[in-house]
Amino acid sequence: MIQFGTGGWRAIIADGFTRANVRFLTQALANRMAREGSTDRGVVIGYDRRFLSDTAAWWAAEVLVGNGVPTTVLDRPAPTPTTMWTVRETGAAYGMVVTASHNPALYNGIKIVLPGGRDADLATTDALSEHANALTEADVRAVAPDEARSHSLVTVQTSLNQYLDAILDKLDTETIRNAHMHLILDPMFGVSETSLQTILLTARCQVEAIHDRHDPLFGGHVPSPTEDTLTALRHAVLESGADLGIATDGDADRLGIIDETGTYITANQVLVLLYDYLLTRKGWSGPVVRNMSTTHMLDRVAAAHGQTCYEVPVGFKWISAKMAETNAIIGGESSGGLTVRGHIPGKDGVYAGSLLVEAVAASGKSLSELYADIVERYGELVMVEAAYGFTAERRSQLASLIFEDHNLPDFTVLGHKTEKVVWEDGCKIYFTDGGWATIRFSGTEPLLRVFCEMPTRSQAQTVADAIATYYELS
Repeated sequence: MIQFGTGGWRAIIADGFTRANVRFLTQALANRMAREGSTDRGVVIGYDRRFLSDTAAWWAAEVLVGNGVPTTVLDRPAPTPTTMWTVRETGAAYGMVVTASHNPALYNGIKIVLPGGRDADLATTDALSEHANALTEADVRAVAPDEARSHSLVTVQTSLNQYLDAILDKLDTETIRNAHMHLILDPMFGVSETSLQTILLTARCQVEAIHDRHDPLFGGHVPSPTEDTLTALRHAVLESGADLGIATDGDADRLGIIDETGTYITANQVLVLLYDYLLTRKGWSGPVVRNMSTTHMLDRVAAAHGQTCYEVPVGFKWISAKMAETNAIIGGESSGGLTVRGHIPGKDGVYAGSLLVEAVAASGKSLSELYADIVERYGELVMVEAAYGFTAERRSQLASLIFEDHNLPDFTVLGHKTEKVVWEDGCKIYFTDGGWATIRFSGTEPLLRVFCEMPTRSQAQTVADAIATYYELS
């Protein structure tokens, strides 16, 4: 069965991710376009470096052509934001990206992009999955593989230059050039090397890359730029004396940073740094949008500048929608995705990494010094997070206990009084001392996620541990 989560449809290869299911989903999209009268506007298809991604892109193209849909296929693995940007610039009706983003190597999937380059909303993905799951092979209209590749309805896009130029046009490349920065890039065996390296070299940075070869197994690791997965990048930065290290996940829509001291800079810290940079040094004005599991330091920065921080559920579609509604200048999430006003309405690790380099260059300071200034001005909050697997039976038990019965630990024994609890997307507990905790099922993996943010790591870890103990998580 095809089931969408917060980041698209993802499934284990040869189990849920199969040729048949790719064809069913694509046929459902083609049928939707026919009902809308948007067939002539076409579809853009991109893909990452995962096993079967390039093949699955053409499985989709065969069905689209069979339904008379003009189809643009990128000619190489490319960052997901490239497809989103192309959908927006060409006025395409939809985009499809064959990717499972940061999931383990045994997964693949498809992300649907809406007109304007937006993440598909829940109504769209629910309708597509319901329709696709009701189809049979007899309902699928497709051309033969060799016919699709040479068909007049198919355009093979052979350049990423327009996407790269769009980012370069937004950057202060002169400031970056004058800073003479030395950078280490870790695409985590994914798709960002060519694009991000091209941008940084154009700005005259010295760039070295690690983990840049094609490996569908991602070196045996999960292609997610977290503190635990960036040990090699940390060593490379320290050994070479680089100014910072930049990592992106498998499809380059998420970001991870190592500063010049070898310290991991969290996605929350990157968001705060960039929001502050846009407000104070670039002279921008406007609110910020974050999801429920992202740092409240953004609230402090916003308040200090007479702005508002808006909170939305998890899923970047909520962030982009709220940004459009409020004209926010930046929006992001603690998992590493962010976007900036004027760029695509989807997360882009390539642009985010480039903009952070500009921020460091413009400051004349090291990244660690730059964040120390942030703490001095706004104080400090520390987040801890944990993820717990479960069986199908255990998931049902947890869902009932937490999200139906609203059975929560007694946090007063830890010295934290609950101000309110919100059940809109999982559970978020707000404490009167300014801290908070969230408990929710992941929308991309079979995991229960726990986040907690407090003034100190010890406080945050104590609350997170109490949640794990109370629900017997392991």
